[in-house]
Amino acid sequence: MTKKIIHTEQAPAPVGPYNQAVAATGTMIFVAGQIAIDPKINDIVFPDDVAKQTEQVMKNIEAILTAAGATFNDVVKTSVFLLDMNDFAAMNAVYGKYFDEETAPARATVQVSRLPKDVRVEIECIAVIAG
Repeated sequence: MTKKIIHTEQAPAPVGPYNQAVAATGTMIFVAGQIAIDPKINDIVFPDDVAKQTEQVMKNIEAILTAAGATFNDVVKTSVFLLDMNDFAAMNAVYGKYFDEETAPARATVQVSRLPKDVRVEIECIAVIAG
């Protein structure tokens, strides 16, 4: 197996022992959980608005996928972590703008007791591209 670390300045730098994404064997890209950090200011944005936080998360994921040579069309699996499941509809409305319902990836969504930097949403994904 070959492993390539994916990094872009267009998304937040990792704040611990992980990378933005890892491409394995040249075809699979594992994008680390992204939160609502704006890489321009390196800080959390919209602390009380899950929809706006989700928009920032999706922008961060898009930047990482682009750096890896992928798009949202290449995503096969996502995991969504919500601070409050009551935020599901607001998160889902934003999330749905990035995926065509016909070809959307498999997804798991769970409520958690706490997220990094006390954000309301975190999303990770796996993409597959031709190697």
